Amino acid sequence: ESLFVKAIQTPNAVILLDELSRAHPDAWNILMTVLDYGQRYLRLDEADGSDTIKVADGVTFVATANIGNEYTSTRVMDKALMDRFTIVEMDVLNDTEEHGLLQYMFPHVDSKVLKDVATIAHMTRVEANNETARISSGISTRTSVEMAGLLYDGFGLEESANVCVYPQYDSTGGVDSERTFVKQIVQKFIDDGSG
Repeated sequence: ESLFVKAIQTPNAVILLDELSRAHPDAWNILMTVLDYGQRYLRLDEADGSDTIKVADGVTFVATANIGNEYTSTRVMDKALMDRFTIVEMDVLNDTEEHGLLQYMFPHVDSKVLKDVATIAHMTRVEANNETARISSGISTRTSVEMAGLLYDGFGLEESANVCVYPQYDSTGGVDSERTFVKQIVQKFIDDGSG
């Protein structure tokens, strides 16, 4: 028995199906009867007379999915599968929310520097959404968390950006490149010692 089979037999279990949009369609087909309130079972084998496992009372499924053209290796979600969920769309965090998250995760890192990380990420996201954007994408929350982790480990803001941020942006075009534009944003928050 797999962990999944054990979990669906555990009353009141909460099962997280992380990155469901990256799953193989065969996995989606297996989940159809599991998630359908009229059925709620898992067939272990498609052969006639094979055992079926009933989903226990109170089992709840939560799934995450990245949906959109900017996410590679994700599949277009099957409508029948999506109909089995209540969909909650999540937007990216704003700078205040992201600062709060970073403070929560890294309470021993200087709050001002964490605010700078959140603001830099926010500025790139705003720019990426402009009609005349000079960059193709903003810094993700995952990247902000990675930067904060490096700050916790003793890296400076510029060093963190060198490791986590700059490699995500194309340097083609020299001073007009995406990388140069992002570097200019980060530079606004680097203390040059003159302050």
